[in-house]
Amino acid sequence: MRRYGKHTDEDDIRSRPNRKGNRPRTHIRPKHEDAAEGMVLTVDRGRLTCLVDGRPVVAMKARELGRKAAVVGDRVALVGDLSGKKDTLARIVRIEERVSVLRRTADDDDPYERVVVANADQLAIVTALADPEPRPRLIDRCLVAAYDGGLEPLLIMTKSDLAPPDKLLELYGDLDIPYVVTSRAELENGDAAELVREQLDGKITAFVGHSGVGKTTLVNALVPEDRRRTTGHVNAVTGRGRHTTTSALALPLSDDEGWVIDTPGVRSFGLAHIDPSRVIHAFPDLEPGTVDCPRGCSHDEPDCALDEWVAEGHADPARLYSLRRLLGTRERKEGD
Repeated sequence: MRRYGKHTDEDDIRSRPNRKGNRPRTHIRPKHEDAAEGMVLTVDRGRLTCLVDGRPVVAMKARELGRKAAVVGDRVALVGDLSGKKDTLARIVRIEERVSVLRRTADDDDPYERVVVANADQLAIVTALADPEPRPRLIDRCLVAAYDGGLEPLLIMTKSDLAPPDKLLELYGDLDIPYVVTSRAELENGDAAELVREQLDGKITAFVGHSGVGKTTLVNALVPEDRRRTTGHVNAVTGRGRHTTTSALALPLSDDEGWVIDTPGVRSFGLAHIDPSRVIHAFPDLEPGTVDCPRGCSHDEPDCALDEWVAEGHADPARLYSLRRLLGTRERKEGD
């Protein structure tokens, strides 16, 4: 039986029927040039709340984005129903390039990094001076993640009525980190919020800290309209707090003066994803001294050129000590 020849017609060609009755898929995707711009405010089980033209819009990620996930702070492009009305759903078709990223892993042996916040200008590290006790190693790890991700650090010390801040200030003084010291009374009467607000105006600030340090209380004081989450209490036996924030949430400060991103309380901050060579960029006074370092230098080894650079008086020895303390934080447990 002849199937093909010089004079074939449609009856001579076999075609496999499309069981679904729809058009075959194409690799050509629309460019969505008319998509609206938005900012991701929060992510909850595959649904993302975005700010579009001043109104919240619930959206889902388009399939063509693959495994690329959007996080709080991301700038995205959306299509579909952008009215923001109840039971409507838009679609995120593009995630714009990020200018900064705060990332962490569950621990130092976990190869899977988690992007916590995107496009933040600074990282506010909140720690209590007592009840619970401060954890300098956790602070160090947050600092390394901030420097690596392109965020400026801000240290906020709470509960100064229970313990003085002198030890922590001495430990981090050589890093030239801006800081704010608050008490429980100042949190209650609003004075703490005003002190902190001076550091937040015009910026997107991500707040991080372990549970029980007063982070969410401070955020609620900064954004009093947001009362949907209650503050927790510190466990009298373990000294640890109860998680009161379950997902990252971006909240606008009044008069469009900036944004606060509240993140869940952390008990660990893994740095498996960190490239130690990038931490030196946060020390511009030391970076020129690395020119003569051997290839692949970790800046914490005998042949490091920074030792001679500092010995010649080009930089403060305390700054080199601070750099190496941060570089070595991956080898130290957070409770040390």
